[in-house]
Amino acid sequence: MFYIANAVLYKIGYKIGEKIAHRITSDALVVYVRNKLKEKLIEDYEELKEEALQIAKNKAEGLIEDFEFERNKRSIIQYQTKEVEKSSKAQTSLKRAKEFLYEMNNLLNELGKKITEYLSICFYFNYY
Repeated sequence: MFYIANAVLYKIGYKIGEKIAHRITSDALVVYVRNKLKEKLIEDYEELKEEALQIAKNKAEGLIEDFEFERNKRSIIQYQTKEVEKSSKAQTSLKRAKEFLYEMNNLLNELGKKITEYLSICFYFNYY
Protein backbone atom coordinates (compact mmCIF):
# COMPACT_ATOMS: atom_id res chain seq x y z
CA MET A 1 0.00 0.00 0.00
CA PHE A 2 2.85 2.35 0.86
CA TYR A 3 4.51 1.97 -2.54
CA ILE A 4 1.35 2.37 -4.59
CA ALA A 5 0.41 5.42 -2.49
CA ASN A 6 3.83 6.94 -3.23
CA ALA A 7 3.42 6.13 -6.91
CA VAL A 8 0.11 8.00 -6.98
CA LEU A 9 1.62 10.96 -5.13
CA TYR A 10 4.58 10.99 -7.50
CA LYS A 11 2.24 10.90 -10.50
CA ILE A 12 0.45 14.03 -9.29
CA GLY A 13 3.76 15.79 -8.65
CA TYR A 14 4.85 15.00 -5.08
CA LYS A 15 7.93 13.00 -4.09
CA ILE A 16 8.13 11.77 -0.53
CA GLY A 17 11.52 11.97 1.18
CA GLU A 18 13.17 9.37 3.40
CA LYS A 19 12.44 10.81 6.87
CA ILE A 20 9.19 9.66 8.45
CA ALA A 21 8.09 8.63 4.99
CA HIS A 22 5.11 6.54 6.12
CA ARG A 23 3.61 9.38 8.13
CA ILE A 24 4.20 11.94 5.37
CA THR A 25 2.72 9.58 2.79
CA SER A 26 -0.35 9.15 4.97
CA ASP A 27 -0.79 12.89 5.45
CA ALA A 28 -0.17 13.57 1.76
CA LEU A 29 -2.86 11.05 0.82
CA VAL A 30 -5.34 12.93 2.98
CA VAL A 31 -4.38 16.33 1.62
CA TYR A 32 -3.71 15.61 -2.05
CA VAL A 33 -5.40 12.33 -2.99
CA ARG A 34 -8.57 11.87 -0.94
CA ASN A 35 -10.73 14.30 -2.92
CA LYS A 36 -9.39 13.07 -6.27
CA LEU A 37 -10.13 9.50 -5.22
CA LYS A 38 -13.61 10.42 -4.01
CA GLU A 39 -14.40 12.18 -7.30
CA LYS A 40 -13.09 9.22 -9.30
CA LEU A 41 -15.16 6.75 -7.28
CA ILE A 42 -18.28 8.87 -7.64
CA GLU A 43 -17.68 9.08 -11.37
CA ASP A 44 -17.23 5.31 -11.57
CA TYR A 45 -20.39 4.70 -9.54
CA GLU A 46 -22.37 7.08 -11.75
CA GLU A 47 -21.24 5.16 -14.83
CA LEU A 48 -22.17 1.86 -13.18
CA LYS A 49 -25.51 3.32 -12.12
CA GLU A 50 -26.28 4.33 -15.71
CA GLU A 51 -25.29 0.89 -16.95
CA ALA A 52 -27.40 -0.78 -14.26
CA LEU A 53 -30.39 1.40 -15.12
CA GLN A 54 -30.07 0.46 -18.79
CA ILE A 55 -29.79 -3.23 -17.93
CA ALA A 56 -32.82 -2.98 -15.64
CA LYS A 57 -34.79 -1.15 -18.32
CA ASN A 58 -33.92 -3.79 -20.92
CA LYS A 59 -34.79 -6.60 -18.49
CA ALA A 60 -38.15 -5.02 -17.60
CA GLU A 61 -39.04 -4.42 -21.24
CA GLY A 62 -38.00 -7.97 -22.11
CA LEU A 63 -40.19 -9.44 -19.38
CA ILE A 64 -43.21 -7.48 -20.57
CA GLU A 65 -42.52 -8.46 -24.19
CA ASP A 66 -42.20 -12.11 -23.14
CA PHE A 67 -45.54 -11.89 -21.36
CA GLU A 68 -47.25 -10.49 -24.47
CA PHE A 69 -45.53 -13.02 -26.74
CA GLU A 70 -46.56 -15.92 -24.50
CA ARG A 71 -50.13 -14.62 -24.35
CA ASN A 72 -50.30 -14.66 -28.15
CA LYS A 73 -48.50 -18.00 -28.39
CA ARG A 74 -50.94 -19.58 -25.92
CA SER A 75 -53.81 -18.80 -28.23
CA ILE A 76 -52.02 -20.27 -31.24
CA ILE A 77 -50.90 -23.40 -29.38
CA GLN A 78 -54.25 -23.99 -27.78
CA TYR A 79 -56.23 -23.74 -30.98
CA GLN A 80 -53.88 -24.32 -33.93
CA THR A 81 -50.92 -26.53 -32.91
CA LYS A 82 -50.58 -30.31 -33.14
CA GLU A 83 -49.91 -32.24 -29.94
CA VAL A 84 -46.40 -33.24 -31.05
CA GLU A 85 -45.25 -29.61 -31.33
CA LYS A 86 -46.73 -28.51 -28.01
CA SER A 87 -44.07 -30.05 -25.73
CA SER A 88 -41.15 -28.03 -27.05
CA LYS A 89 -43.13 -24.82 -27.07
CA ALA A 90 -44.40 -25.56 -23.57
CA GLN A 91 -40.83 -25.94 -22.23
CA THR A 92 -39.89 -22.52 -23.59
CA SER A 93 -43.06 -21.03 -22.16
CA LEU A 94 -42.40 -22.63 -18.80
CA LYS A 95 -38.87 -21.17 -18.69
CA ARG A 96 -40.19 -17.70 -19.50
CA ALA A 97 -42.99 -18.07 -16.98
CA LYS A 98 -40.56 -19.03 -14.22
CA GLU A 99 -38.36 -16.00 -14.95
CA PHE A 100 -41.41 -13.74 -15.10
CA LEU A 101 -42.76 -15.16 -11.84
CA TYR A 102 -39.37 -14.72 -10.15
CA GLU A 103 -39.09 -11.07 -11.17
CA MET A 104 -42.72 -10.25 -10.36
CA ASN A 105 -42.36 -11.92 -6.97
CA ASN A 106 -39.28 -9.81 -6.26
CA LEU A 107 -41.23 -6.73 -7.25
CA LEU A 108 -44.15 -7.64 -5.04
CA ASN A 109 -41.84 -8.41 -2.14
CA GLU A 110 -40.36 -4.98 -2.61
CA LEU A 111 -43.86 -3.56 -2.36
CA GLY A 112 -44.55 -5.57 0.79
CA LYS A 113 -46.70 -8.28 -0.80
CA LYS A 114 -46.16 -11.86 -1.82
CA ILE A 115 -47.33 -13.40 -5.04
CA THR A 116 -48.26 -16.58 -3.20
CA GLU A 117 -51.00 -14.67 -1.38
CA TYR A 118 -52.37 -13.44 -4.70
CA LEU A 119 -52.18 -16.88 -6.28
CA SER A 120 -53.85 -18.53 -3.29
CA ILE A 121 -56.71 -16.06 -3.58
CA CYS A 122 -56.96 -16.75 -7.32
CA PHE A 123 -57.00 -20.50 -6.76
CA TYR A 124 -59.48 -20.16 -3.89
CA PHE A 125 -61.89 -18.27 -6.12
CA ASN A 126 -61.02 -20.35 -9.21
CA TYR A 127 -59.74 -17.35 -11.14
CA TYR A 128 -56.57 -19.06 -12.26
